[in-house]
Amino acid sequence: MAVKSLIINPGSTSTKIGVFEDETLLFEETLRHSTEEIAQYASIVDQKDFRKNIIINLLKEKNFDINSLNMVVGRGGMLKPIPGGTYEVSDELLDDLKIGKQGQHASNLGGILAREIADSIGVPSYIVDPVVVDELDPVSRYSGVPELPRTSVFHALNQKAVAKRYAKENGKDYNSLNLIVVHMGGGVSVGAHKAGKVIDVFNALDGDGAFSPERAGAVPSGALIKMCFSGKYTEKEVYKKFVGNGGFNAYCGTNDMRDVAKMVENGDAKAAEVREAFITQVAKDIGSMACVLCGKIDQIIVTGGIAYDKSVISGLKEKAGWIAPMTIYPGEDELLALVQGGLRVLNGEEKAMVY
Repeated sequence: MAVKSLIINPGSTSTKIGVFEDETLLFEETLRHSTEEIAQYASIVDQKDFRKNIIINLLKEKNFDINSLNMVVGRGGMLKPIPGGTYEVSDELLDDLKIGKQGQHASNLGGILAREIADSIGVPSYIVDPVVVDELDPVSRYSGVPELPRTSVFHALNQKAVAKRYAKENGKDYNSLNLIVVHMGGGVSVGAHKAGKVIDVFNALDGDGAFSPERAGAVPSGALIKMCFSGKYTEKEVYKKFVGNGGFNAYCGTNDMRDVAKMVENGDAKAAEVREAFITQVAKDIGSMACVLCGKIDQIIVTGGIAYDKSVISGLKEKAGWIAPMTIYPGEDELLALVQGGLRVLNGEEKAMVY
């Protein structure tokens, strides 16, 4: 019997939903929320009823019978560090989403909305591979400063989805492969996947690895300390320089790789140099993960929006293609990745993880 699913992926100013029959998308919609609408609510969790009503009303407009759903899947949020997988939204998981165990983020609403809508019609609710997936080897946590351990915050949903896609397309078991997965979007994360676990990864959020369209990545620590104590910047201003205004934004005034490509085409030497530096830094991250996997790599997988850029891909192949064959899955289909996670549980391919 076909499985019908509602998929919910909340962002800071939008709620993206999709309705699927098995893996076939029936319809999707990105529901935009104005700054004024969002500003009415003191916290992210306070937006729950507002966003839920918009979702329910859209389903009514589409003449979709909500009672025909077999499951509801939401984007996972800032929970405690957990292994990868599909999790049923338990009471404990729900409570941690509401308080924002590791921070307040719109994605926390995914599981909250999924649970409430699913409960109203008596079907299960799930989240899949949230950004806090943590499968690091103990040695991967060392930074050199005991108070500042390396942490696992990355594009877990898309990294895991493309890794499993590659395995399935090639008739292999994800749990038997050694893979390096590169996600290049607003942030960049490069992970070492060994036997189904991401044993090391460059933190995409605020301080590891290559710079990206919006983030500074790793920077010289001594210079950073001096900047922080220079008296020129507040804590928030320093953080914004590194997360949001860093990377391509800082060098080229844009966070869109397509704009950078046009600048290069128009003869902008600085933009060309910045792009080359970006390619080199991502390639260095790939090389680092090759060392983590002792040089035994079945495939390098490159994904995310920047993977559409042929110049970036050709540069990565030139610099890192000698390490292992490279497969390119441009873009990211988070709605499909979420529904696939739920289906693996309903179809008995995987057991739901316990939070």
